[in-house]
Amino acid sequence: MNGPQDLGGAMGFGPVRPEVDAPVFHAPWEARALGLTLAAGALGHWNIDESRHARESLPPATYYASTYYEIWIRALEALIDRHALLAGEAPAPHPRRLSAAAVPGALGAGTHYARPVATPARFHPGDRVRARNIHPRGHTRLPRYVRGHVGTIEAEHGGFILPDAHAHGLGEAPERLYTVVFAGAALWGPDAEPGLTVSIDAWESYLEPA
Repeated sequence: MNGPQDLGGAMGFGPVRPEVDAPVFHAPWEARALGLTLAAGALGHWNIDESRHARESLPPATYYASTYYEIWIRALEALIDRHALLAGEAPAPHPRRLSAAAVPGALGAGTHYARPVATPARFHPGDRVRARNIHPRGHTRLPRYVRGHVGTIEAEHGGFILPDAHAHGLGEAPERLYTVVFAGAALWGPDAEPGLTVSIDAWESYLEPA
């Protein structure tokens, strides 16, 4: 879907101003929001792609009026409701509940999304490709601002889970993942910053030969 988070090249939002020596959290509740999201996700009712899609599915007016961790909490509310985790009587302790002692190990282990792909790579470094002009109703990681534009394959990374399928319970559907470089002028015309290039990671089904 064309979610409110897809702002590349959009005007009217002002410059990005990184904070110098910014704290990890600006208020104690933000740390709690992160902790709740990670603990709920560890129960296994949804994956990272469904979680991301929940954030990107918020109404634009809500999304733009919310801070970063407000967006996380609103999405978590939607996921908990969707999976009926608070419905009915109080359940017994969940078998996958994440104890405080288990948190460092779980975060340190991370989650691996690389998967083998049997078919050979369709594209190779140096190939010119066009990002497909797609506007799916479901989740996608293809930025709207590159769709229909021509770029160059910089690297091929092997197979990875396809978020478009994974977010909707349609299996992992792994595809090859590429880094594609676009010239700023190709995306935004003569008003683009001189010499600007934009790199994205794109799954194979997002691309077609130029």
